Amino acid sequence: MKASLPEISAVSWTDFMTGSDSGTHGIFGFTDVKPDSYDMRFPNFLDLKTETFWDTLGKRKKRSIVINQPSTYPAREINGILVSGFVAIELAKAVFPSTFRSSLEKLDYQIDIDTMKSREDPEFLWKDLYRTLDKRINTLNLLWNQDWDYFEFVITGTDRLQHFLWNAYADTEHPHHKNFLDYYRQIDQVIAYVTKSFRKLNDSDEGLFLLSDHGFTGIEQEVYLNVWLEKQGYLQFDSSPPENLADISLASRAFAMDPNRIYLNLKDKFPKGSVDPSDKNAIKQEIADKMEKMEWNGKKVVRKVFDAQEVYEGPHASQGPDLIVLSEYGFDMKGSIKKKDIFGRTNLQGMHTWDDAFFWAHKDFGQDLAISNLSEILMDKLL
Repeated sequence: MKASLPEISAVSWTDFMTGSDSGTHGIFGFTDVKPDSYDMRFPNFLDLKTETFWDTLGKRKKRSIVINQPSTYPAREINGILVSGFVAIELAKAVFPSTFRSSLEKLDYQIDIDTMKSREDPEFLWKDLYRTLDKRINTLNLLWNQDWDYFEFVITGTDRLQHFLWNAYADTEHPHHKNFLDYYRQIDQVIAYVTKSFRKLNDSDEGLFLLSDHGFTGIEQEVYLNVWLEKQGYLQFDSSPPENLADISLASRAFAMDPNRIYLNLKDKFPKGSVDPSDKNAIKQEIADKMEKMEWNGKKVVRKVFDAQEVYEGPHASQGPDLIVLSEYGFDMKGSIKKKDIFGRTNLQGMHTWDDAFFWAHKDFGQDLAISNLSEILMDKLL
């Protein structure tokens, strides 16, 4: 099925838990710009503008247990137990009710792997992946036999493994290829354990759902959109190199933010805005037409540039980007303002894809499913 746009976890998981898109729930990425400024901020769970489906379940006296749900930090009240996933900073604020924190501490619960160390050291990555998974399974065992109407268990180790060591999967001769497959076998065992336990409770698979929030592929090149905008004459900075977006020039007409969001520098939206709202549609079309022709070594880089008006609806849509760039497989869009070249590489090996997110259920729900439809399916089942 299709993931969110952009195809990042902060948006996909929020679409999933609210059944809406960014124009309604107000989360457009892991980062955002503060209103009427170019200052960066990090939206969190308190910024969510609408209810989650387990909020709705709680109003119906249904109890939810949610383990490792991304984009729910700091944890807020639900009827049940919530353990926030990444990007949770500290366990003390990642748990509701707070009284459950001591139980997690006794298990030596770990929210996430050490991502910075793991991307540099494969041996450490394997140890941290298994250590984190082990703590997660212990938490599952602790809570499974409690009373609940909805139970959610999220595994994020696969995402980390594919970002940092995708080549170990793609190359069968890679020294860590077997380790990669062995980790997935371990995940299969966890799924089998949950499935068998669920069948014991329900005598069937009805009500059991498996899903991912996006697909994955290997990175061929990273694409630095702000460099492209500079070279095309849409972006200028008053200092070189710029310290941050606040160094943008009055002559700028557009800028990009991670991972693939383009904002027009609108007069009525930004302090140094230069684009008249009446020119908005023409500039968006001009940028999209040029960007869709971008190539690297004869390969097409951009599959489609979406007008955000096609993607978002709701009262907060105007706060988001004006364009969303969907790349071809292998071209990882970035919003850095420090780079000098349009194309480059870091040590990241895998990237998200819009396609190939998956959803499995006992019942066939059709081929055109999207992330935001899933909360409706779960609500219908539970109510």
